[in-house]
Parts: sequence; C-alpha cells; structure tokens
Amino acid sequence: FLRAPGVQTPVIVRFSTVIHERGSPETLRDPRGFAVKFYTREGNFDLVGNNFPVFFIRDGMKFPDMVHALKPNPKSHIQENWRILDFFSHHPESLHMFSFLLDDIGVPQDYRHMEGSGVNTYTLINKAGKAYYVKFHWKPTCGVKSLLEDEAIKVGGSNHSHATQDLYDSIKAGNYPEWKLFIQIIDPADEDKFDFDPLDVTKTWPEDILPLMPVGRLVLNKNIDNFFAENEQLAFCPAIIVPGIYYSDDKLLQTRIFSYADTQRHRLGPNYLQLPANAPKCAH
Repeated sequence: FLRAPGVQTPVIVRFSTVIHERGSPETLRDPRGFAVKFYTREGNFDLVGNNFPVFFIRDGMKFPDMVHALKPNPKSHIQENWRILDFFSHHPESLHMFSFLLDDIGVPQDYRHMEGSGVNTYTLINKAGKAYYVKFHWKPTCGVKSLLEDEAIKVGGSNHSHATQDLYDSIKAGNYPEWKLFIQIIDPADEDKFDFDPLDVTKTWPEDILPLMPVGRLVLNKNIDNFFAENEQLAFCPAIIVPGIYYSDDKLLQTRIFSYADTQRHRLGPNYLQLPANAPKCAH
C-alpha cells in the first residue's frame, strides 16, 4: 500500500452532511464528510475527514457541548443560530472554520466538485523508522464548484438529494469521479520553528512553505449494490491504520480515536468490525 508506486487498492467512500439530520437537503450550508476506507494488503486504513482543512475546535473535550449547540433545540427540535453563536463566541479558534463555511465554497455544487481533507495531523514512518508529521488532501480533477445562496435554494427545492443523485448517475454512466491525493510533511524536529502549532486542528499548514506533494489518485468506478450492508453498516474510525501510518499528539485526533469506536459499538454492536463492509480484505 505504501511501499511501491502503481499499487491499486480497493476503497469505499462515504460522503455526508455533518450538522444536519439524515435526509436533510444537500444544499444546506454545512460541512461535508469525506471518509475513505482503504482495503489494503496489510489491513484497513480509514481516512476520516471533511471538505475543509480545519475544524471548529482543537480540544475534543469540548466536542459534546459543540454538538449540543449545533443540533436542534431538544424542546422545539429547531436549530437556533443564537445557540450556535453563543457557544462559538467563547471559542475564537472556530473563526477559521467559519471563514470556510460562510465563504462561497460553503455549499458544494455536488460531491464530484468538492475537495477533501484528513483534517488531523498523522505520522508517517519510513523504512528507517524516521517519523514525519503529515496532512492529507483530496483535490478533484474536475475542479471545485459551489452553489450561491439563491442557486442552492432553487436546487434544493427541486431535489433535496441532488448531490447523491449526481454522484450515483455519474458513476453509472461511466463518468467516474476522480481526486488526486496530496500530502504535506513536517519533520517533528522542526515543529517549534513555525509560528503556528502543526498539531492544532484549527490551523492550516501554509502551502508556500509546506508545498503539496502528489502521492496517489482516487477513482470511484462502482456504485454500491446494497445500501444497508455497504453503507448503513459501514463504520469509519481514525484509529484504524496500517503499518507506516500512526497517530500524532493532535488533541482532537486523540479524542476521535476513542469516540468513533465507542459510538460504532453502540450503533452497530460489539462485533461491528466483523461486518463485511468493515472487515479487512487481506489474509491477516
């Protein structure tokens, strides 16, 4: 998977909205989930990210309160902007994420024209045992396209699942969506030489001093056959890695390593990793 160029690895990808409920219009201003499960020859690797390179908070202990602020009022079941702004006004580090969310790219035209990011900082370990901090980025080969507010209202009024339908129809027609995978690398020995914390998930790594390096290509050439077995039972977790990839001291990543598996045991049961969608395809 990591040792030689040209290796083809089966994958499954789940695109999703983040804040709003299942079945909500795909034209709402909302971060988009971009999760990729690699079925490598050395086990599974889950790259669980978003369409933005940063996140709202850097401390996972604040995540439950953030979700409570973003989700609907438990009494009226209506999302209330004042609750959102009240919470984030106490967390100025969230401004970076809001600058992406409220920008023109806040509502993707569809999933095919949407970027992706691993968001958290991982660690790559080479053959010599040398470790490097790494960030992952997906760039669509067909470019980035978004919807303006009035366009989103019009599209959402005619089809609330327009992005899902566009993705399904494109793959069915043989117009396969494609992304290039890029990485940015930092030597941990240089961690203190920057004017930002490389392990802070609310910060981006400047591309002018840490350029993007192409390392792979993602092509979606097949639709799923069974939505329940291949999507509903699918479980992504940042803790699922392969040799050569490891975690970092990124605070939010450390929280996600625990919380995802805990949630999936509740959602799918204690044996969720044995379900066909989550089980490794390799011999070991």
